[in-house]
Amino acid sequence: MIEFLTTSLLTVLCVKYISTVFLSFDKSVIQSTSLKNPRGHSPLRYPGGKACLANFIANLADINGCTGGTYLELYAGGAGAALNMLFEGTFKHIHINDYDYSIFSVWHSILNDTDNFIRLIKDTPVTIDEWHRQRGICNSGRAAGLLALGFATFFLNRTNRSGIIFKAGPIGGLDQKGNYLIDVRFNKENLIERIAQIARYRDHITLTNEDAVQILQCLENYHSNRQDIFLYLDPPYYQKGKQLYLNNYGHDDHRKLADTVAELDNEIKWLISYDNVADIRQLYKGYRMSCFDLNYTLQSKKFGSELLVFSPELEISDKITVNRRSSDLTLLTEEMYEKANGARY
Repeated sequence: MIEFLTTSLLTVLCVKYISTVFLSFDKSVIQSTSLKNPRGHSPLRYPGGKACLANFIANLADINGCTGGTYLELYAGGAGAALNMLFEGTFKHIHINDYDYSIFSVWHSILNDTDNFIRLIKDTPVTIDEWHRQRGICNSGRAAGLLALGFATFFLNRTNRSGIIFKAGPIGGLDQKGNYLIDVRFNKENLIERIAQIARYRDHITLTNEDAVQILQCLENYHSNRQDIFLYLDPPYYQKGKQLYLNNYGHDDHRKLADTVAELDNEIKWLISYDNVADIRQLYKGYRMSCFDLNYTLQSKKFGSELLVFSPELEISDKITVNRRSSDLTLLTEEMYEKANGARY
């Protein structure tokens, strides 16, 4: 009888814990959590997201003495890399910033209104009728309020093709006759787990909604210890940005960013990723660069679709791991570009 009561009590306690875990966020759980898939942390599907670079950035942090410091991602989007490295202990604190107010509203709601955000996930049907309703909320912008806008943005991100929020339709089409339907990327249980995990770390996350260039221009106002930070910049794509992002950059914006980066103190360790196009290579001419392909991995003999730019004082390894595949990290030369496609470096 005593054994039965003990077992029953434990069962009740376990059920109670499971039903309330998303409200209590017990920080003791943090240390036992091991999320090894860099793409499995963010609740957002982000076009061009660089969660696949988390292992590479973590290695750079290690060899440059930045481990345990602060990681800045000023074009955060889905913030997959940032979350991975925070959860794995590479950095003790992350600063995520996004100038897109809709994306900011998602992160603000997750960090500051977690319970209500989770309740919306649980209670909201994933249907075409709901898709139309949430799109209307999203189109209303700031007037909707942070929580409503944040959830609507999240809903469209999870239900739209490729996660493109404003310029794509629902998965499966409006008639829902496709091979995959609108709810295929909306696993409520999994998404709630991700959000609860992020909320447990809220004290280790700084969130801002500002122009990345303006943050760089007064970086000391945000982070006084320059030797303690690692800065990662993943600006909007130069060529396809207009198709993917609400806050796209024109050429002058990209040039302004390059000029601002050039003014940073040399002791600041930074990494920039871009689409690999001649205009961007010209803007960052004089810096060390390498290229890789998001769908495969960096190849020393391959003219990759993505570009990496390294800060002057950043120590780099001779290997890079992308999407769990490791290969040589080869610095690019003018001759390599000319041989690859005749492009002017």
